Amino acid sequence: MKNVKKRPVNKTLYLSQVLLKANRLKMLSIAFVSAVFFLGVNVATAQEDQMEEDNYKAFNASGHLKNMHTWHGFVVHPGAVFATSLEYKTRNQKFTLGVWGGASLTSVDVINKDTGAYVNANYKEFSMYSSYHFSDKFFIEAVSHNNYTGVEERGDKLQYWSYDKTQGYNFVDLNFGYTIADNTLLYFATILGGGSGDYEVQTNGSLRNSWTHYFEVKSKVWEKEDYKLSVFAGGAWSFINDTSFYTEGVGNIINVGATLGKNINFGNYKMPVEVTAMWNPEKEKTVLQLDIMLF
Repeated sequence: MKNVKKRPVNKTLYLSQVLLKANRLKMLSIAFVSAVFFLGVNVATAQEDQMEEDNYKAFNASGHLKNMHTWHGFVVHPGAVFATSLEYKTRNQKFTLGVWGGASLTSVDVINKDTGAYVNANYKEFSMYSSYHFSDKFFIEAVSHNNYTGVEERGDKLQYWSYDKTQGYNFVDLNFGYTIADNTLLYFATILGGGSGDYEVQTNGSLRNSWTHYFEVKSKVWEKEDYKLSVFAGGAWSFINDTSFYTEGVGNIINVGATLGKNINFGNYKMPVEVTAMWNPEKEKTVLQLDIMLF
């Protein structure tokens, strides 16, 4: 058998071919990894967008149980109240439109104008509100307060949509809120159009609107775990008349106090609870309000 002479190997050419194949493999690997990476990013982004879309809830409802109902230094109802709300919020959370209602578990006495006798009346309110947040710090709000407790019991005809200032249970206020620091809110409210008796009777019998203003400062002063303590002080006045909606004189401090909030834990469910100590220096009235948020 004839010996076949082997062809000498060109080491330089062989090495070049090996390197070329290695580079091609490297480029394919980089391309594969890049494709997987960008695919993963796109999938993750799509999932995040989907989650954001799924997390948006246009409508919400809440329910509160309170031992009494206070507002701007007033005890609106001295007994137990169940309060509910239903509201709509836009996706960007800037605009809110809602209704708030309260019904008491106890009654108060009112005088029937026809018989002169005292009759029992339960607290009833159905108020409407809207707000717009221009930023995290500044918002504007309009509220139509409709407290029609005892209207029919005292012998009057209930006209829910009437804003006749002499009826005494419907009025609108325009409010502004501004957060000057992370923990401090300034709140300013003005009653519009003399509603619910916010006026003064002139000598000629005409009614001059008071345009009562209410201003409150509220600041969180302590926080630890689920506990938060806030203090507040508010006053009311009229630039026009000798009395205001909230005060017996031109103006006075009417709402001073503190609110402690905490969560009561039932397994994984947290129930927010607030206790407010409120003092009205003008009326010399001090109360302790319990507010339990059921949902």
